[in-house]
Amino acid sequence: MEILQTLLDEIIGFLGISRALEILQAGDFEAFRTYEGITAFIVPIIPLLVLLELALGIFYKKPQARVYKVNFLIYVFNRIVGRFISIAMVAYCIGLFQPLALFKAPMAWYGFLYGYVVWEFGHFIYHFLAHKVRLFWCLHSTHHAPEDMNLTVTYAHFFLEGPYADVIRTTTCILLGVPPEMLFIIMFIDGTYGAFIHVGENLVRDARFGWVGRFILTPSHHRVHHARNPLYMDTNYCNLLNIWDRVFGTYQEEQGPVPVEYGITRGVDSGNFLDVYFGEFVALFRDVVRAPGFWNKIRYVFMPPGWSHTGVHKTARAARQAYLVSVAKPD
Repeated sequence: MEILQTLLDEIIGFLGISRALEILQAGDFEAFRTYEGITAFIVPIIPLLVLLELALGIFYKKPQARVYKVNFLIYVFNRIVGRFISIAMVAYCIGLFQPLALFKAPMAWYGFLYGYVVWEFGHFIYHFLAHKVRLFWCLHSTHHAPEDMNLTVTYAHFFLEGPYADVIRTTTCILLGVPPEMLFIIMFIDGTYGAFIHVGENLVRDARFGWVGRFILTPSHHRVHHARNPLYMDTNYCNLLNIWDRVFGTYQEEQGPVPVEYGITRGVDSGNFLDVYFGEFVALFRDVVRAPGFWNKIRYVFMPPGWSHTGVHKTARAARQAYLVSVAKPD
């Protein structure tokens, strides 16, 4: 019975309905007017959409079984290993850097808009470095390994990536005057939307969202981000507002003639948990061991993925530039 209760608790935890059940059981409907009450009924949306997406995949005979299996294993592993690390890092960064804040943004609509733009800047920095520094790519590649897109991909992260991301995003926000109470609201909104943009074609086929896509990052934009096509690689780093991608020239829309090919360029067994989770670390270790000289070994750790001491680089930038040159050539 204890095992069954543990299993039930884990299912309720995954669905995120524990707080909502408490409110309904207590009959405390006034709680709906509070931040906690509102979030209690928003949190279950993504897990329930995951189940709907899975059901539609079975209906359409596009079950993406390998992706669901590995992402489920990653979710379970991360629940055991890295459950509280991100929360601790956020709290630590707030305590450390809040006294150094340049000013404090007001708790008003314009202050919230400012806070969200700052958050997106912090997210852009973290995400850009995750693609441009080989060690950080080892943390992030787990998220890009699936060769299909669905909502379970949002759970596919190496357990240390969350703390690394939150250190950069939280530090950026606190130093630039975003109050902690505003930061937590932004994190909740961004986390919910950041999960939704991984929605697959079984649930939302055309995810460009019309004119809205001019201002926010849509699931279509994020599908581009998860592509291994040379045209699409290392683009669309933002999460909700695509302002910083436009500022720094990393904005890319989905092109009809170039269908998205999901996954990473390294040969990876996307149905193998160990290869998806640790494969990039193994590849980096091999490159470091084989590299001649101390500084070449260090460069492999901090240069972009695909960098080589031979000078023949296979970075995303090199692949994208070669592709653009090839399509620009006259027939």
